[in-house]
Amino acid sequence: MEELNPKKLDKNKMDADLSDSKKPAINFIREIIDKDLVTNKYNQKVHTRFPPEPNGYLHIGHAKSICLNFGIAIDYNGQCNLRFDDTNPSKEEIEYVNSIQEDVHWLGFDWEDRLFYASDYFERLYNCAVQLIKDGKAFVCDLTADQLREYRGTLTEAGKNSPYRNRSIEENLTRFEKMKNGDFPDGTHTLRAKIDMASPNLNMRDPVIYRILKVPHHRTGDTWYIYPMYDFAHGISDAYEGITHSICTLEFEDHRPLYDWFLNELNFKHHPQQIEFARLNLTYTVMSKRKLLQLVEEKIVDGWDDPRMPTISGLRRRGYSPESIRNFCDRIGVAKRENVIDVALLEHSIREDLNKKAQRVMGVLRPMKVVIINYPEHQTEELEAVNNPEDPSMGSRKVIFSRELYIEKDDFKEDPPKKYFRLSPGNEVRLRYGYIIKYVDAIKDASGEIIEVHCTYDPETKSGSAQSQRKVKGTIHWVSANNNISSEVRLYDRLFNTEIPEGKGKDFRENLNPKSLEILSDCKLEMFLKDTKPGETFQFERQGYFCLDKHSSNKNLVFNRTVALRDSWTKIENQK
Repeated sequence: MEELNPKKLDKNKMDADLSDSKKPAINFIREIIDKDLVTNKYNQKVHTRFPPEPNGYLHIGHAKSICLNFGIAIDYNGQCNLRFDDTNPSKEEIEYVNSIQEDVHWLGFDWEDRLFYASDYFERLYNCAVQLIKDGKAFVCDLTADQLREYRGTLTEAGKNSPYRNRSIEENLTRFEKMKNGDFPDGTHTLRAKIDMASPNLNMRDPVIYRILKVPHHRTGDTWYIYPMYDFAHGISDAYEGITHSICTLEFEDHRPLYDWFLNELNFKHHPQQIEFARLNLTYTVMSKRKLLQLVEEKIVDGWDDPRMPTISGLRRRGYSPESIRNFCDRIGVAKRENVIDVALLEHSIREDLNKKAQRVMGVLRPMKVVIINYPEHQTEELEAVNNPEDPSMGSRKVIFSRELYIEKDDFKEDPPKKYFRLSPGNEVRLRYGYIIKYVDAIKDASGEIIEVHCTYDPETKSGSAQSQRKVKGTIHWVSANNNISSEVRLYDRLFNTEIPEGKGKDFRENLNPKSLEILSDCKLEMFLKDTKPGETFQFERQGYFCLDKHSSNKNLVFNRTVALRDSWTKIENQK
């Protein structure tokens, strides 16, 4: 499979789109950068990078990092690289490389000509390791993985020096070259930095910087039998690329001394600054790539882009817009401490965005036929429907009204509860953009289930007409029985039914929501939607926002629910 050729975006348009949002809030990272600019630490340069490992699809947590790194570069008139941390070929695939590039572009960012891979530096990284050996700062160790853990010590007990720590420089160079040539089996030797086994920071206790891994690499093939560890490759790659501010998540805070140690011991003139921020955690969501992969491999979901997944591709397929995700990332800001964000805020962001730009249509998801017995049998008429009341420039459309219609089953009750203002015996209701109708009779099947409702309409109550002065409490949506398209509709909900699905000591799969997907067939939608293109999003009035699935065809339309209309976040905010 070939690598994706990154399409070029209009950078001026991208910058203009991003500048439409409010000015970024000051945070501790920007304060550091502002100070560095004042002191001229990096010659007035700001250069960031987004360094994903291609071992899975990106998720909403990565979106925060993408927006942060590329956003800072844009705001400071700097640059941001896209660099793949491809140092573990046993878990990496070109499919992931392609998907990551697509996701970054879709979010509205462009790395221009700055696409890099850690594998670009394999030869130079090897030479750096050789230099550490020559300087007496690294040694080849024969301890097994279990022995390495035993010798490392604990948080309260110092580690022990490896029995191979004092090998001569010549022997270390010879053995390291043999590691490179594939003379040793996997797991038998490592190259370790020689630092301090008594350090209170476990990352400084002679960490492994190279391991033997006889696995073909997606870019270098069988050239290498050894691969550098992330802690070794990352800072050196940053230095080679001229990165000024290496922004990463909080779990790397204890790795910063090691990041600096490698650059100092190797005498790099350019020394980037590592800065850590709190990763994004969402309620009702798991963010671990390992667990997301588990969901995919066990077919709990339909691939990485399943609309229930927190992956960027899943959110895109579900109908989320890049603007809504960028706005969400702006809202949650950048913090130093770990916290959990209510997923309702993410849902609010997409509602807020789509409310402004999504066209309104009518769709009946659980159809019940209504026959207006006093409407002429073969007559139809066009009614005017507003496309989006939030944006008058979107204009209006025509909807066909006829004798036979479909309404939602829930919009009729033969024995209604109190305060039920929809169609019922003795109760009138307005048809959206149309007339007021009144119940007459119900037709039932042999089991007693209502299959058809007969009504009359008041021709003097046409919506928008000068004669229509009479008010009723309920308004329902509908679709003409003779002028509609049939579609499958998938109602997606949260994948987990508890706020924190992955607590200690429990299997996150125990908290899966069995009702995370409901599939409705033969739904009735406005004929207007027949030419919809995959990815287009609409508001189905009274139902929510829906997106045409990317696997749809003209013969098989499938709409995914992006989000329901009810906005719990707005309710929470209003209660404060």
